Amino acid sequence: MIRVRIQHAFERLRLDVDLELPDGLTALLGPSGSGKTRTLDVVAGLLRPDAGLVQIDDETLTDTARRQFVRPHARRIGYVFQDARLLPHLTVRQNLEYGRWFARRRGAGPIAFDTLVSLLDLGPLLARHPARLSGGEQRRVALARALLCNPRLLLLDEPLGSIEVSKRQEVLPYLDSLMAELRLPMIYVTHDWEEIRQRARATIHMEDGRARTG
Repeated sequence: MIRVRIQHAFERLRLDVDLELPDGLTALLGPSGSGKTRTLDVVAGLLRPDAGLVQIDDETLTDTARRQFVRPHARRIGYVFQDARLLPHLTVRQNLEYGRWFARRRGAGPIAFDTLVSLLDLGPLLARHPARLSGGEQRRVALARALLCNPRLLLLDEPLGSIEVSKRQEVLPYLDSLMAELRLPMIYVTHDWEEIRQRARATIHMEDGRARTG
């Protein structure tokens, strides 16, 4: 179970979120500027809220009342951003090895490299550099790199947002394979409900910094 309680004031938005999220995939929907990405940033530890609590199972990651804050690299949370953020001077294999390096630093047992390469069909891409990848291929590499950090939670911020609608169906089956094989809790931000409707176990709608379930 993932517990997220946030209060934070931005210049043009006040975030006021109180959620309990189940295992499986949670879809986070809402218009631009409604606070979806900011919520992910708090969960990931990239933003300290004015007041709030973030817990995964029995571990507290943020508790402003008790001045508890676990730094991002120690949270074991994978984050796939709106842009793939691959390291351009490294090959696909080297980008993935970078993810495994973080897992080894934490002393965690990484997800098998070959398993992810197979699940996401990355074998033919390993020697390429990011500039030679399509948008869908870059997303698959970004997913694999996040998973090789051995996360207990995966955050996906519009992972298909920069891909043409006609091409998204090429990536979604890989997400299905990951969900079936790894059983990893995910929070998936999207503007496209149809993209994730049949995959989501829970749905959160955000508007003006507030969240409601259903």
